[in-house]
Amino acid sequence: MPATDPVHDVVSGVYLSESRRVLATLIRLLGDFDVAEEALHDAFRAALEQWPRDGVPSNPRAWLVSAGRFKAIDAARRRKRFDSLDEIGEDTDLGAVDPVEWTDEESVEDDRLRLIFTCCHPALAPDAQVALTLREVCGLTTEEIARAFITPAPTLAQRIVRAKAKIREARIPYQVPTPAELPARLETVLRVVYLVFNEGYAASSGSVLTREELSSEAIRLGRLLVDLLPEPEALGLLALMLLHESRRLARTSESGDVVLLEDQDRSRWNREQIDEGSRLVERALTSGRSGPYALQAAIAAVHADAGTPGETDWDEIVGLYDLLLLRDPSPVIELNRAVAVAMRDGPAAGLSLIDGILARGELRDYRPTHAARAELFRRLGKTRDARSAYERAIALTKQEPERRYLQRRLAELKDPGPSAERRGAV
Repeated sequence: MPATDPVHDVVSGVYLSESRRVLATLIRLLGDFDVAEEALHDAFRAALEQWPRDGVPSNPRAWLVSAGRFKAIDAARRRKRFDSLDEIGEDTDLGAVDPVEWTDEESVEDDRLRLIFTCCHPALAPDAQVALTLREVCGLTTEEIARAFITPAPTLAQRIVRAKAKIREARIPYQVPTPAELPARLETVLRVVYLVFNEGYAASSGSVLTREELSSEAIRLGRLLVDLLPEPEALGLLALMLLHESRRLARTSESGDVVLLEDQDRSRWNREQIDEGSRLVERALTSGRSGPYALQAAIAAVHADAGTPGETDWDEIVGLYDLLLLRDPSPVIELNRAVAVAMRDGPAAGLSLIDGILARGELRDYRPTHAARAELFRRLGKTRDARSAYERAIALTKQEPERRYLQRRLAELKDPGPSAERRGAV
C-alpha cells in the first residue's frame, strides 16, 4: 500500500480550513462568483503541482489568493474578453489591490461577511438566498443541497445560476451594509440561517425527522456571524440553535419515531450545548437590544433548565411569549403561546386560544395547529373532536416520522360513546 503523500494531505487540509476564505477574497478581487470559483480550483490545482516541488508556503491562504487571481487574469486574456491587463484592473480593481490585504485577518474576515450579505441580499428570492449561502459560504455541493431540501439537482442548480445572474445584472454591491441599513439586512441573513437550521432540525418532508448536516451547517454559520458581527440577535439565534440542537439525540427513538419533549430522556441532552446556549442568551438579553431570536432562545433555556417535565416554569414561558408577541406578532407565536397556556392553565384555556386563531382564518392549513388541538381534545376526553383533529393533522403532514406519530396517537384513541363524552370523561 503506497504511503500517503504528506503535501497532498496538507493541500487537502488547507482546502477544508481555508477554501471558503480564499473564495470570499477572490470574489471581492474578481467581482464575479463563477470566475472566482474557477480561480479557486485553479489555485488548488497549482498548489498540488508546485508545493511538492517548492515546499508549502508560509502563508498558504495568501499564496492561493495570489495564484487564483493571476490564473483568472491569464484565463481572461486567453478568452480575449479584455484588450489588456490594464482594462482588467480597471473593471475589477485587480491592478489596485494591496497584497497585504490577502494576509490581513481583518480584511479576510470582512470578505466573508461581505459574501454572507451578498448571498442573502433581499433582491434575491428567499429560496435562492438559502441555496446560494449553502453553496458559496458553506461549500456544500449542489447535489448535497438538493438532497437536503428534496429538490431535483437541476432545479437547485438553476436556482443558483439565476441568483448569480441577478447579482451580476442588478450590480448588487459586494459589501457589508452601512450602519443604517444593517438592522434590516441582518434580519434577512439571520432568517436564512434559521431556515437552514429548521430544515435540519425538523425536516419539512421526507423519511427522517432531522438532517444533522444542515443543522450543523447553520450552527457553523451562526458561529461565524457571532465572530464577525456579535449583534444581540446573532447571539440569540446561535443560542436558540444550540439549545434546540442539544435535544437531538433524545428527539427520536431507535426506530426513528418522534419522541415529544415531555417524554424525552433528558440525560441524553447535550449539556455543553445547553451551557453555551444559556451563556449566549444571557449576553443577548443583558444587551438591552434583544429581539425575537433572543426571546425564543430564552424560552428554550427555560425548558433546558427543567430537570423533569413537571419542573418546567410554564408561567415564565408564557410571560416570555407575551414579550415575543409584542416584538414579533404572528399567529404561529400565538399558537405556541396557547400551548404553553394549556400547560399552565389547563387544556380548555389553550384550546380556546387556538380556536380564536382559527376563527380569524389563520393557520387552517398549518399541521401543528391541528396536532395541538387534537392533543388538547384528547386531554379533555373529547375523543370525536380529537379524532377529527388528528385526521386533519395527518392529511397536512409530509414527514413520515410525524405521520407515524400522529397515526399512532389516533389509533390509541378509544371512543367512549356519546354519553361519556357529554359527561366529560377523561
